[in-house]
Amino acid sequence: MDEITDGVNNLSVTADSYKKNRIQVSNTKKPLFFYVNLAKRYMQQHNEVELSALGMAIATVVTIAEILKNNGLAVEKKIMTSTVDVNDESRGRPLQKAKIEILLGKTEKFDELMAAAAEKEAGDGEEQS
Repeated sequence: MDEITDGVNNLSVTADSYKKNRIQVSNTKKPLFFYVNLAKRYMQQHNEVELSALGMAIATVVTIAEILKNNGLAVEKKIMTSTVDVNDESRGRPLQKAKIEILLGKTEKFDELMAAAAEKEAGDGEEQS
């Protein structure tokens, strides 16, 4: 446990590695639409969002990006792929994993579509009362 505490205490975050508009996606922790809705919120705040994933979660990131693009909310600005070394605790040696980063920006219709969706939700809530 002390090793983990030391690791966290010695962790240094550079301005580049921590971005306020980056979402690191895992395919095990949260449902798909959690990430879709989070990406919408980040685009409202920052005008763009960067989706990032390793290994098996890459398919999830691509799906999130496609949902946002197909709904007219986002446009693709940049896609970066690479491999990163990840320490594999069970084997005790570094492992290479695929990494993807997709930068999405707001479409011209983004605010209009989000406002229409908010109105529809408000309307649905009133009908049920």
